[in-house]
Amino acid sequence: MPLLQSIVHRLDPTLDGERLTLAAAPGSSESGDDPVMSSLVGALNDTYNTKPKGWGRFAEEGEQAGPLAMWLRDYLAGDKSFAEFSVALAERLAKQLQEQLSVSGYLVISHQRQGDTETLLVALVHQREGIGINSDHQAVPAAQLNTSQLTLAARINLTQWQSDAPNAQYVSFLKDRGGKKLAEGLISLLGMEEGVDAPAETRTLLKAFSDYVEKEDFDDEVSREKTDTLVDYANEQLRRGEPMTLEELSGLVNEQQPKAFYEHIRNADYGLSPEIPPDKRTLSQFRRFTGRSGGVSISFDSHLLGSSIEYDAAQDRLIIKQVPKQLREQLTKQD
Repeated sequence: MPLLQSIVHRLDPTLDGERLTLAAAPGSSESGDDPVMSSLVGALNDTYNTKPKGWGRFAEEGEQAGPLAMWLRDYLAGDKSFAEFSVALAERLAKQLQEQLSVSGYLVISHQRQGDTETLLVALVHQREGIGINSDHQAVPAAQLNTSQLTLAARINLTQWQSDAPNAQYVSFLKDRGGKKLAEGLISLLGMEEGVDAPAETRTLLKAFSDYVEKEDFDDEVSREKTDTLVDYANEQLRRGEPMTLEELSGLVNEQQPKAFYEHIRNADYGLSPEIPPDKRTLSQFRRFTGRSGGVSISFDSHLLGSSIEYDAAQDRLIIKQVPKQLREQLTKQD
């Protein structure tokens, strides 16, 4: 992951605790692909990829639109240095979150490239006290950055933004349940309009996949293979910090008929976006239980266990509370 530009500023509360102040890095602190800085940014990206996020794009007009997009264009065009751009961003963040004194810490801003994709990462990192060993082999206090805990961070896919795709969700930001005000501050800082609901879209995608597997009546082994393919693809995109693409996923799920799953989604009108940011929590709960024996074939999603489906281990009995409509109609005709 080549690091094109990076810089670190610091946000501190004033002595009276009334507001945040910015301690900007010296101009010479702007750096490129420094190995240590690259390691720090890589660790922050890894942590960021595992966190719940909101997604959207820059607002083009109205109250939501802000100056960040214009500053970013100036920087990418060479009309503003990276240091100038980063200071303007940090000052706006300090002003936006001046009442959130808990966000004081080191603000890491980096422009990076991975493959053909360039991104901008903004992450607030807190320092924690640790213990190290000095040259005399003695234990000494050693402060270190806590890269595994992020409460405020955002990432912009610059390549997607510059492609000007109409439905691209190229801005993401941390959206933790306990950090609503921080999330609102980030949305305002970014001048964005929130779009795709990653957990809801991921749940809908998994529902569409379950319906597809049921409709095609794959055997147990094939069903498991296709489930593993979907989950592996979603986790890889999660690791890379990129959305899932329906057409790409369709080709992976059914190599013989690469358009089949995609057409199933479109024909059934699930309302899914062409690109879906994977949600880690939703994916971790997804698994299909399958079994076939003596003329009985059963397959269902794991999240249904305990709600519409119960398993009585004592009597080895499976109880289905909400019988699928098609099956119910078939059973009713037998009366």
